[in-house]
Amino acid sequence: FIHIQAARNSQPALRAARALQQPHRSKPLKGRAVKLRNDVMKAISLIVCGTILCLWVAGCASQRDVLVLDQRLRALERQNRELRDQHGVLQKQLDAEVDRFSAASQDVEAGLRTGYAGMSAGMDRVQQELRLLSGRMEEVEHSLQRRVADDRGDAARRKEQLDAEGLLAAQIDRRLTAIEQYLDLRPPAARAAPPTGAPRAGEDAAPRPDDARLTDSQLYAQAKAAFDDGRMDAARQGFDQLLKRFPQSNLANNAQFWIGESYYREKWYEKAILEYQTVIEKYPDGSKVPAAMLKQGMAFLQLGDEPNARLILRELGRRYPESSEARAGAEKLKEL
Repeated sequence: FIHIQAARNSQPALRAARALQQPHRSKPLKGRAVKLRNDVMKAISLIVCGTILCLWVAGCASQRDVLVLDQRLRALERQNRELRDQHGVLQKQLDAEVDRFSAASQDVEAGLRTGYAGMSAGMDRVQQELRLLSGRMEEVEHSLQRRVADDRGDAARRKEQLDAEGLLAAQIDRRLTAIEQYLDLRPPAARAAPPTGAPRAGEDAAPRPDDARLTDSQLYAQAKAAFDDGRMDAARQGFDQLLKRFPQSNLANNAQFWIGESYYREKWYEKAILEYQTVIEKYPDGSKVPAAMLKQGMAFLQLGDEPNARLILRELGRRYPESSEARAGAEKLKEL
């Protein structure tokens, strides 16, 4: 705009210059010179005024532009500061997030390393335990195999022992049968009890009628006293009366044993063996069974039947290992 205004103000001067260059045909030279001079002066004045005006306008325009530019510059600087502040805040947040993520990743990595180390140690322990279990299983398997082999050997030995004991038992049965047959073949007069009122020489008479009022304990004491005095017939009669009148008495197994013992005292070993067998079979839970087995074995030894004696004494030790009779039987076996 300033340049356009200056061009417009300079047009009269241009026209005056053109007039000076053209020849003046109708006016006198002096008037034309004065007019030219006036036009030139006017043009110069206008040029000067336009220049001043242009300079003033240009100065005003530059000042406003400077103010506008300064305001814009300050706004830009303010925005730049705000952007820098925001950038700093974002950078701090980013750094904090990066640090947090780095710390978290380090924690996770440390946790993973710890977990992996723990898992590796656990796997090592599991493998070690598996090796130990495998070794123990091998030991158990070897022990079981050895035990099975030992059991087989023991079973074979037990079978052989049972077979041998079966043969000995059969021999005992045959011997007992033979003894029973022998006893049954004795003359009736020899097996009959002495008549009442006619006792044998050196023996007491049979129990009196008032003996029926005696208790089992009284009968046992009376019969045992006769046994201790050597009156075997009277003792057997008393024990036999106790067994008939009080078969469920606690003294019944003792009475049966002393009957067998009375025959043993008289060296009637075959009969003693049978009476001892009655104790073993009829009173298996009685307290006299170990003694009956011991005396039965001794009776077989007295008869010269050593195999049956061995069988009975060994059975005594097997069934009643803690009894005094078993210890006596073991000592007797050592002597055989």
